Amino acid sequence: MTKRVLVTGSAGFIGFHTASKLIQRGATVLGVDNFSAYYDVALKEARNDILSNHPNFRVARVSIDDMEAFGAEWAEFQPDIVIHLAAQAGVRHSIDSPESYVAANLIGTFNVLELARRHKTGHLLAASTSSVYGANTDMPFTETQRTATPLSFYAATKGATELMGHSYAHLFKTPMTFFRFFTVYGPWGRPDMALFKFTKATLAGEPIDVYNNGNMVRDFTYVEDLAESIVRLTDAVPGDTPVEGDSLSPVAPFRVVNIGAGQQTQLMDYIGEIERALGKEAIKNFLPMQQGDVPATEASSALLKALTGYAPTTPPSAGVPAFIDWYLAHYRN
Repeated sequence: MTKRVLVTGSAGFIGFHTASKLIQRGATVLGVDNFSAYYDVALKEARNDILSNHPNFRVARVSIDDMEAFGAEWAEFQPDIVIHLAAQAGVRHSIDSPESYVAANLIGTFNVLELARRHKTGHLLAASTSSVYGANTDMPFTETQRTATPLSFYAATKGATELMGHSYAHLFKTPMTFFRFFTVYGPWGRPDMALFKFTKATLAGEPIDVYNNGNMVRDFTYVEDLAESIVRLTDAVPGDTPVEGDSLSPVAPFRVVNIGAGQQTQLMDYIGEIERALGKEAIKNFLPMQQGDVPATEASSALLKALTGYAPTTPPSAGVPAFIDWYLAHYRN
């Protein structure tokens, strides 16, 4: 890959892994990140330091909701491909601070769409979330299911970005792929994610909060598998010819694609993997279902595989120990 790729949210968990993989494939990458203080900025700086050691990477420290500064960086770099990963994440945080989701997810994504239109970007790829499936219970979730019942404001903003993207793809013919992530985990993960919190608390001998009394299942997706899927999807530019089971719009060069392992894991089994890797039992504080959460997720990865020949396969029995190896090395040095 010799293309120029702009990655928003490059100092974030998924952005870091995606930018790393792009650089390894020979791309020239411009990272865009505002290093927000939503969680430990030192972790973002550490990720960025690794990326910045490569001559084919540069970071622009601007916010995507600052159209003037963001637009200037875009115009100077002139990307062939844009991978939009910057967002305000977190289901639970969206209940307490919904306004931050409007700025980052709605206004920021509008700016991305508008700049892609102005500069005639060859392929815009953008992150959505499995949370858009909301109250749906027919699993595995497929991309053609309706997503009109979000259960959190975070999910609502991400669903809105999909609709915004479709309108721009229709009006201005910018090819777009929106991918729906399913419970991503792995090394360099965010401190607000369950795996990070459970590991930190268990090591400290502190209790972990286990919602819905542990009766939860998730389609856990290892971050390296996710990044590989994203990079492969850059070549799957939406056009006029659908593949089997496609979500390709009939009126726009636009599709949505699940990125998940297609394998459900019980939350208690996931916690068991953490305990085995740490050699220590977690103290469990069982609680009712958290507001805005869902009891189960499972992705159909058939479309992803049809488009790329690839789908995530790493099980938690391998991915969880990899995270813990990273965590112990990073925080005990």
